[in-house]
Amino acid sequence: MPYTAYLRVYEPLSAFEEPELSRWVAYAASPSRPRRLSALEAEYVGALRRLTTQPPVIIPDTESEDAYIRWAEGVTYVCPWQTRLRSWLAVSHLRATARPPLVDAFAPREAERAMRAYAGAGSLKMYIQTSPWCVPLVWFAMFSPAERWLALGPGGGTGAAGPATASAMRTLMYATAMAQARRRLARGLAAVRQGLRGPLGREEDIRRGSLAVTAHLEHVASWLEEFHPQSVVELDYGGLVNLLDDDALRSDQSVAEIAAAVSGLCRDEPELAIAMYRRAAGRGQALRAAETAN
Repeated sequence: MPYTAYLRVYEPLSAFEEPELSRWVAYAASPSRPRRLSALEAEYVGALRRLTTQPPVIIPDTESEDAYIRWAEGVTYVCPWQTRLRSWLAVSHLRATARPPLVDAFAPREAERAMRAYAGAGSLKMYIQTSPWCVPLVWFAMFSPAERWLALGPGGGTGAAGPATASAMRTLMYATAMAQARRRLARGLAAVRQGLRGPLGREEDIRRGSLAVTAHLEHVASWLEEFHPQSVVELDYGGLVNLLDDDALRSDQSVAEIAAAVSGLCRDEPELAIAMYRRAAGRGQALRAAETAN
């Protein structure tokens, strides 16, 4: 599986209009739709099939009709896969950031055709953000330790996220209400800005890092504003769990550490804030080392 983490937004069915609403109602009730246990694998296998054709199809010709489904308190929530849109955005990012030899290796004609197809699309709501090789620390700021679900295998699940997230595969994820995610992000953003006016702004390296965190917090907060206020936000470690052993997954307290860092800034305890932030960042450095090795 790809060594990638996912940040997903699930909107309630009431957020959709016809004919999309009827389609998702029928989809959620379908016994043949991909379940969470096999959804990532199904998407990955589809990507491999497209890339091994001649010529390779790096962006699907049509948008995926699949979605992740959640249920909570009688409400159905939908997170469309949007495989075509996400593939296009990934190729766009690659072409904007990679050097020519790498860009040219990825079917440039296919990429140009896909980019022309999306050129006039305007604003596009993207339900899933991805992060290869590590979880961005800003993502942790939206959740609390009590919202964690950890499954190490059959019967190995621990956590308080509820039965809707239960899975027999190795999984580490968090889920929270949109209102909570927005509130926690706003608190984190206010805390970092306050710190920049004080101790975080005194040392150049800390200041640069804090400014980057501020920009990322602002970006994620703006993204969440695009969705229905009754949505659910989910952080899924995805394939990253396969880079970590059971003890590492059990001891991963990144959400609690980022929450402690924010609280430290709010209480004017910069030493605590910096220590907690660096502890969480250090955990991610081991994963990023795997990226460098690959």
